[in-house]
Amino acid sequence: MSRAELAEAANAWLWEQRGERFDLDARAIARYERGAVRWPGAHYRAALRHVLNAPDDAALGFRPAGQSGHPIKAEQPVALLLPGSVELGVSPAEFVSQVVLETPVPTRACLIEVDQVRATTAALARSENLFGGGLSSEAAAAQLRWASRLLGAQSPNRVRAGLLEAVGNLAGVVAFSAFDIGAHAAAARCFRFALWCADEGGSWELRAATLADMSRQAVHLGRLDEGLSLIEFAQVRADRLTTTTRAMLGTVRARLLACLGRSADALAEMSRADSFFTSSDTTAAPPWLTYYDWAEHLGSSARVFVPVAVTERRSGEAGTRLAAAIGLHSDAYPRSRALSRARLATLTMKIGDPREAAAIGRIAIIESASMHSTRMVGELQALHDVSVDHSDIPEVAELTHDLTTAVGSAGS
Repeated sequence: MSRAELAEAANAWLWEQRGERFDLDARAIARYERGAVRWPGAHYRAALRHVLNAPDDAALGFRPAGQSGHPIKAEQPVALLLPGSVELGVSPAEFVSQVVLETPVPTRACLIEVDQVRATTAALARSENLFGGGLSSEAAAAQLRWASRLLGAQSPNRVRAGLLEAVGNLAGVVAFSAFDIGAHAAAARCFRFALWCADEGGSWELRAATLADMSRQAVHLGRLDEGLSLIEFAQVRADRLTTTTRAMLGTVRARLLACLGRSADALAEMSRADSFFTSSDTTAAPPWLTYYDWAEHLGSSARVFVPVAVTERRSGEAGTRLAAAIGLHSDAYPRSRALSRARLATLTMKIGDPREAAAIGRIAIIESASMHSTRMVGELQALHDVSVDHSDIPEVAELTHDLTTAVGSAGS
């Protein structure tokens, strides 16, 4: 096999096994052969062992740094370098790609590891909420690969249940980050892993939250029947769920019913969800549901009332809830606020004052400028599509131009 053929075969095996695209190429194979990279990532080593039918890494000449077998070339001491004299010799991305850190996994897990996974998940979720999935998805996936290895460690039953729940929560964050940037195959795989963790750990709350996110993805992809089945599976044994979770599930189901044209059923489901949320204690919500506060409930539920608003040609409950959500969203959730604002602008452009809609839309563009989110781009595109009908109005024409630029920049 040529280097290119070997790389292609390894990438194909990784796609088959992991459902992810990898970019191993002939140049990387050449670096492995020269010994410039002595210890590639675990997934690349596994692929090469499979393709070359090697019994272990040593048979391929791979050894962790510090082990005998290859002379270790010392980097030039930084202290001896003159200003401006540092040369990488390759592109920055290629240079850094050779930094391989294999973090050891303990053979026995305890509560410390559970806390570590929870802290990592919280940090990644904060980043995802602030900047969208594009900035955090790759780092989150790396963290999930490491955390998944913890499940092979020995641990007492109580620790294992907590570990499964923590790793499953992390998988859910990774999945939603992938969903947010349109990487739907990777999202589906991570959602499935999160669901497995929930089932293995006996966590009804995590199971329900994961199925709800899977339902949201199905709706986004236009698979409404699948989405309805998923959310109704999530509502099984609702007596084991907190009222906050039941409110969230009801809101997702109500939106689906509205999308399917079952308006009366949607409004009845939404009424029950409002009742659950009014009586809920959000401070007792599990870590994966801390985002679901009044602002999120109002912003999510507003979409249930949009069909009624469009039919009656007045914003009504949909506009009221979106406006309230925008005012209540904290600075920890700028993406949610921008999504609500873009949806309010779209609704106002459809049935209200186009000039008012243009003013709202311009703020949404500014708010979304720092976000790497395909979902956000989709909302801006929807606003653009309804704005072109009013392009004879100067303010709307300016908005349409800005939206074209914003959507184009996000896609480039």
